[in-house]
Amino acid sequence: MSAENKASGQAQLAIMMHPDDNVAVIVSDGGLPAGTLVRDGLKLVEHVPQSHKVALVDLKKGDAVRRYNVTIGYALEDIVAGRWVNETLLAMPDALGLDDVPLATIKAPKLEPLEGYTFQGYRNADGSVGTRNILAITSTVQCVSGVVDFAVKRIKEELLPRFPNVDDVVALEHTYGCGVAIEAPSAPIPIRTVRNISRNPNFGNEVMVVSLGCEKLQPSRLLPAGSIMLKNEAEPDVVFLQDEKHVGFMSMIESILSMAEKHLERLNARRRETCPASALVVGMQCGGSDAFSGITANPAVGYAADLLVRAGATVMFSENTEVRDGADQLTSRAATPEVAAAIVRELAWYDDYLEAGSVDRSANTTPGNKKGGLSNIVEKAMGSIVKSGSSAIVGVLSPGEYLRDKGLTQGLIYAATPASDFICGTLQLAAGMNLHIFTTGRGTPYGLAECPVIKVATRSDLARRWHDLMDVNAGRIADGELTIEQLGWEIFQLMLDVASGRKTWAEHWKLYNALTLFNPAPVT
Repeated sequence: MSAENKASGQAQLAIMMHPDDNVAVIVSDGGLPAGTLVRDGLKLVEHVPQSHKVALVDLKKGDAVRRYNVTIGYALEDIVAGRWVNETLLAMPDALGLDDVPLATIKAPKLEPLEGYTFQGYRNADGSVGTRNILAITSTVQCVSGVVDFAVKRIKEELLPRFPNVDDVVALEHTYGCGVAIEAPSAPIPIRTVRNISRNPNFGNEVMVVSLGCEKLQPSRLLPAGSIMLKNEAEPDVVFLQDEKHVGFMSMIESILSMAEKHLERLNARRRETCPASALVVGMQCGGSDAFSGITANPAVGYAADLLVRAGATVMFSENTEVRDGADQLTSRAATPEVAAAIVRELAWYDDYLEAGSVDRSANTTPGNKKGGLSNIVEKAMGSIVKSGSSAIVGVLSPGEYLRDKGLTQGLIYAATPASDFICGTLQLAAGMNLHIFTTGRGTPYGLAECPVIKVATRSDLARRWHDLMDVNAGRIADGELTIEQLGWEIFQLMLDVASGRKTWAEHWKLYNALTLFNPAPVT
């Protein structure tokens, strides 16, 4: 079948995404053996694994291979109908040029506003809303990480039980702060990333910092006066480990605990309140992608993205290399030529960054992606972009920028980040994300301590095997049980529930990945 949104009541053997495609993806668990009749009289001439492509027609060497009605490669040899089409048989197309892409040429469909949808969140003085009530301890340099870890363990054991309305205590640790060229042209990226993560809505405008004292990234540089809400204080609360008053390790720890107690008291006084769905700031990402990502999970998440935009929320999608081959799709959907130009600027900057490292976009596709049926980054990009839905792109963020600083508090935003799961998640936290949705086909236990992460499995087999890690099974679309629209609504409602306090599996097991800064500046 083509990628119709009709629940058929039974699984299809092979799915094509567009009537003009000349390949289709095998749906069945375990794949299908040679001789299987998959569609319209077409028989497989060899075993084709699940999520891999089968040729629907005879292809000559050099012919374009099309999926999503896009050329994802050129046949390196003659391919007969019914044969398995994998990465070894395809030459990747050249990258799309950025000089003549369409700029704001597509008017997004007019969608009726969604009204009356709410969640129970924590209102902040700066107008943002948290989905969790967390004490975050910011560090200025990696040198203090061991001390902060020790202190956080004691805070959780000794203090947190006294403050039942506080969800958690997290250390905002990173590997930046010293041993770097801090005046380098690209140094503002990691600096503003650390700064803006400290402002995340889930931290309630409470800021406390642990500094060594001699590092290049001094607290006054990380958090200059007026840069964040500081509860009527001129400076953020800072513990300097090198301060002469600290005699012995326990003196440092007691200073951190004493400071944390004051912040915990204020956070504990907060209560969840009814907030409009428009207060959600949802970051969307995919990792461990497979060919099902663009068939099930990402289209459903894209439908939910449109629902969020209709409700007035802010939605971010990212991953430079995983949208680069669909740049024309993004620039044409931009709300204005200026937004389109900003998309081009960010993608061009990243092209230059990759070139400086003597690599290109083809380095993105992983062995797992290929095992999951994605032949190259072009095919991967087509499935990645669909999670952005169909709304107009109203704004663009450079890495580490904060949405509210740019006046972006509603609509679909392109947050330019690397495709790395961990760097992308870190940068979306810095942008102000209060809820994260993450789709996966191969499977990953990814999670964030700073923000709830909803995990969506692309295939029913993965959802069954990882039943206590995946929050949503999008494989039900391929199984014929649900339409894209039905699952999109289900995901939208789950977002509201999780924003109101319902725990995800990652939160249940406390599966949290470390913050990972994007630092293109030199290390000295």
